[in-house]
Amino acid sequence: MDAKKVDKIATGVLYLISGLIVLILASLLLYILIQGLPHVSWHFLTSPAKSYEAGGGIGIQLFNSFFLLFITMLISFPISLGAGIFLSEYAKDNWITRLIRTAIEILSSLPSVVVGLFGFLIFVIQIGYGFSILSGALALTVFNLPLMTRNVEESLKAISFTQREAGLALGLSRWETVLHVIIPEALPGIVTGIVLSSGRIFGEAAALIYTAGQSAPALDWSNWNPLSVSSPISIFRQAETLAVHIWKVNSEGNIPDAAQVSAGASAVLILVVLLFNFGARFIGKKLHAKLTSA
Repeated sequence: MDAKKVDKIATGVLYLISGLIVLILASLLLYILIQGLPHVSWHFLTSPAKSYEAGGGIGIQLFNSFFLLFITMLISFPISLGAGIFLSEYAKDNWITRLIRTAIEILSSLPSVVVGLFGFLIFVIQIGYGFSILSGALALTVFNLPLMTRNVEESLKAISFTQREAGLALGLSRWETVLHVIIPEALPGIVTGIVLSSGRIFGEAAALIYTAGQSAPALDWSNWNPLSVSSPISIFRQAETLAVHIWKVNSEGNIPDAAQVSAGASAVLILVVLLFNFGARFIGKKLHAKLTSA
């Protein structure tokens, strides 16, 4: 067969596969949104959930999801950024760094339920944090750290070596070159990694069932004492997240409108992840343009 015909056939097959993937994703998103959006309202987004009555919302669960995401990223991002910079810019190719990379690969492939059970045994029972936001955030840090570390490392490695030489030629130290030249150039890739890991954290359920708990106690919005379990900013209180709430509603079925609540919560979860992704990519490009004067 003629080489040009083979090339056209192969190109067509690749386009077909790509279109099929997009179609499957679009169908999934549209189905969830069509089923769930009619049940979403301001009352649904702000009112607390009800255990045995219809008409409950997802207000506390939605807040818990964002707050747990914030605490997790606050813990995991500085560690993963430092580890990624070390592995990319300073680590030598020896058995220690190979062992670190192997450990990262193993940790990144662990099922979330295993991480949840580990968090339950260590953070909830052994250390004594109990079912709390702190236990959930630490478990998700174990879950998230290898992914973000690998992303930071790969983003930094993707920057041309000439950028490093240019920084050193201008009289910058190695650290100053990394801080003022390499990181700003790699920022879009790093932000993309943050977005992907944040979406994974926001939609995580299995690990949080065993660590953050399956209940969402009422919050006192006038209480800003971080040590009080009724305070919204307390990290020592139980916090049922949106994803856990969807699982709980479907598994227990105690409320009459369980199907409607589940569909609405799923639509909100999808929308938040999509908006967060698009918004973060836009912010990443703006930051890159500002920091690099591009």
